Amino acid sequence: MPYDPSEEGLLRERSRQKAASLNQHAIGYGPVTEAEWASAGIAAPDLTAMRRYRLERIRSELKKRNYAGALLYDPVNIRYATDSTNMQLWVAHNPTRHCFVATEGPVILFDYFACEHLSDHAGTVSEVRPAISWMYLYGGELTELRVRRWAGGIADLLREHGGSNSRLAVDHLSAEGVDALQQLGISVHSGEAVMESARLIKSADEILCMRRAIVACESAMGEMEACLRPGISENELWAELHRGNIARGGEWIETRLLASGPRTNPWFQECSSRVIEEGDLVAFDTDLIGPYGFCADLSRTWLCGDVEPTDEQRDLFRIAAEQIAHNTALIRPGIGFRELVDRSAVAPADCFPTRYGVLYHGVGLADEYPTLPHAQDWTSDTPDGVLEPGMVVCVESYIGRLGGREGVKIEDQVLVTADGHEQLSSYPLDPRLSATS
Repeated sequence: MPYDPSEEGLLRERSRQKAASLNQHAIGYGPVTEAEWASAGIAAPDLTAMRRYRLERIRSELKKRNYAGALLYDPVNIRYATDSTNMQLWVAHNPTRHCFVATEGPVILFDYFACEHLSDHAGTVSEVRPAISWMYLYGGELTELRVRRWAGGIADLLREHGGSNSRLAVDHLSAEGVDALQQLGISVHSGEAVMESARLIKSADEILCMRRAIVACESAMGEMEACLRPGISENELWAELHRGNIARGGEWIETRLLASGPRTNPWFQECSSRVIEEGDLVAFDTDLIGPYGFCADLSRTWLCGDVEPTDEQRDLFRIAAEQIAHNTALIRPGIGFRELVDRSAVAPADCFPTRYGVLYHGVGLADEYPTLPHAQDWTSDTPDGVLEPGMVVCVESYIGRLGGREGVKIEDQVLVTADGHEQLSSYPLDPRLSATS
């Protein structure tokens, strides 16, 4: 029909409602993924309850620290607060999307141009406003003017909803932004502390989401393992995990940690065009952000080809598997971080110099607090604490001899329960490598 300017408001609203109803999170994950979850016996989470729980956690932390609100730029923190997404990786390094959570008041999302519909499905956002981006890409040599305009808007919000409290928690902000807010009388504090503390204890619905993300990840791992054969490149093999994650509604993979043969020692080689050979060890770390935005952070090491492993490969694998088993068994509520570290199994002397940097780390929407190093690496500024029910940690092991040819990486994801722990990851270890002979 011919465009009628008098109907612009109505057309905008209809367009927004249509887009919101077709949002990827509103549509869901599709019959194939849902069938995998049903087969695994994982119930659907109550997303409304989960979103309410998260906002309560954030506001509880804000009240505890006497902040009037939180200003969030990290897309993972915005996801936690609003359960909405928008070009997550792009906005992670282009600060064009931010969110204000009032301790007593609304949640206001400042989104990219014409993206108002992207948070309507969640029911968490009170208002969407256009973001003022003061990165050089948009402001050039006039960036200072944009910073002032942006800061004025934030200050107005704080005065409106914070009253006489001018203490603001901010997760990530450049020096220009901090300076502009301070010039307007706003006291800027650590939003990371607020958000990491809020995200620490998962609700029952969050655990259901995480279980589903892990099932999706392990299904994609199975497809990747089925493609492992001599002659495939590391990059080609790694692409299978990406494909499987995206096909199931997952979001992205944070690293490129897959290596084969001599590239497995030392660890942290990013995957390459190297062609995998028969008899190679292939080790990887998923670092996968899957359905619901939850992280499935698992590591496995496989043997390529229809061959028997060498004694050295078996020995490295045995050490890593035993370390994981011992350290997982220690997990229980009430144990202190330092006690956990002190009681943990560590690599033998010829593997210790190449050890993985941490024994345990928290995990949720991404890698999270806490990070627990080896006892030898514990310093005066390493924070202590206590494991609590509802925390989820990853147990890490990398075993490779200093100067050796290959190494083994294993990692599992574990829930701290009221009476102990539950291992959430279940992908089997390579039976050829774990065999004793």
